[in-house]
Order: sequence, then structure tokens, then C-alpha cells
Amino acid sequence: MINHVAQIGGVRVGGGSPVRIMGILNASPESFYKKSVASTKRSIRDAAGRMEDGGADFIDVGGMSTAPYLSTGVSEKTETRRILGAVKIIQNATNLPISVDTCRGGVARAALEQGVEIINDVTGLKHDESMRHAVSEFSPSVILCAYDPGIVSAGVATTRRLLRESVRIADKSGASGIVLDPAIGFFRKGGRGPYYTRIKSDWTSRDLSAIKKIGSLGNHPVMVSVSNKSFLGAILGKDPGDRLAGSLAAEAASVIHGADVIRTHNVEESRDAVAVARRLR
Repeated sequence: MINHVAQIGGVRVGGGSPVRIMGILNASPESFYKKSVASTKRSIRDAAGRMEDGGADFIDVGGMSTAPYLSTGVSEKTETRRILGAVKIIQNATNLPISVDTCRGGVARAALEQGVEIINDVTGLKHDESMRHAVSEFSPSVILCAYDPGIVSAGVATTRRLLRESVRIADKSGASGIVLDPAIGFFRKGGRGPYYTRIKSDWTSRDLSAIKKIGSLGNHPVMVSVSNKSFLGAILGKDPGDRLAGSLAAEAASVIHGADVIRTHNVEESRDAVAVARRLR
């Protein structure tokens, strides 16, 4: 297993560093996991404080759900308003680096102007040309999801190819640090939202295979986001609110297979699972 290193929001990732934890805070009421939603000043402040106290290294803020199976699009104006409001509260409440989960260049630019240091793009900088310009201007760290707007093979070789394409875009745009994301939950046969990659084969098998091959995805640290995802529902037959044990098992497996960052709804619980898994790696 090759350990690669990056500086993400001033935090060293990979290369023998502790496995980092990224807490998820959704300022989007339509998000699939309702316990992650914080849309008032008090709820955002409290959620951010709990994440910091629970051992998070970063907070990832979303202003629009991108779950492939939901029709949850909102205007860029609404997404920006939600994110900027949450970012300001988090900046006042914690000292944690903030990541913004968006694939829109205008939203990213607004967040970067407010001091955000990390952009997490589920389309790997491929959806919006203006995203590349925002990265060029501000040189943030970026998290790149494997993504293709067309129909692709579900194999791990395809995931590696898509990530290489995004890395080339990020390098050309001047990103200051790069983390890869195999896009668990975003390779589907069909969906209602636009931000996913279409495959013809079983998506649960694809996600499990991607977890097993984390250590071979590329020359950058890898972040994995499996918390409460659909493949767990397919395996367990449980709704998102009842997938904690499955989430922790998948996160531990991801660390054993080489993940450097775990993005999670369950910061404190994931921190414990990761600590054990890292000793087994």
C-alpha cells in the first residue's frame, strides 16, 4: 500500500498521518439523512461544536443535496445563501478547517471569498467550467469524486481513469492539495438528480469493489464517504436512520483497505472505529 501525502486546509493527510475525520453538516433540509441537517443558527453552532468535541479534523458543509435518487435541486442563489450562512457560524464557533460540498463554481467562489479552504466537488471539477476558474484564482485544496456524465463500466479501472482526468484538471487549475474520492453511492443505473455516473451493472457490487481497491486509486490520499449510504441499505434492508452499525463497519473496512480520510455523519463513533481499524492496517 502506497502512502501519499497532501495538505488539505492546513492539515496533513496521508503518509503515515492519523486517519482524518470529516464531519458532515448539511444546511439543506432536503438531504437524505435528516440527522445531519442543521439549518438554524443554533443548530449549526451546536452541530459544529459537537463535531469539534468529537474529534473531527474538518467540517464539510453542504447547501444542496446531491443524492442521485432524489430530485432535490435548488437554485445557485439558495445554495450560496445556505452555505455562506453556515460557514460564518462555524467559523465563529470552531477552529476547524471548512470544506464546502458543491459542484457550482459560483458557490465555490463565494465560499472561498469568505475564507473556506477546501472545495469538495462530487463531479471532480467536470460539471461547471467556472469551478476551474475559481480554483485557479484561490488555489484551494480540492476533494475530487470519480465522475462521468455518460455511461461507463463499473470496474475499478474506470474509477481510476475518471480520477486521473479530474487530477489533471485540478493540477492545471492550480489546486494546492488533492484528495481522491471513489464516489461511493454515485455510480447508479438511474436516478432523479443529475450528479451521478451511470452504470449498467449492480451498483452495490461496484461500491463494495471500490472499497476493496482504495489503495490502488491513484497517487493522492483517498477520502471515503460511506456513512448511511444506499449500498448499506441494500445489504441490511434498513433505512438511513438505522444504518449506524453498518456505516461503522464499512468505515473500518475502508481504513483497513487504505482510506486516509473518513467523511461521516457520526464523528465520535467513527473516530473510535477508525482508531481500531488503523491499528489493524
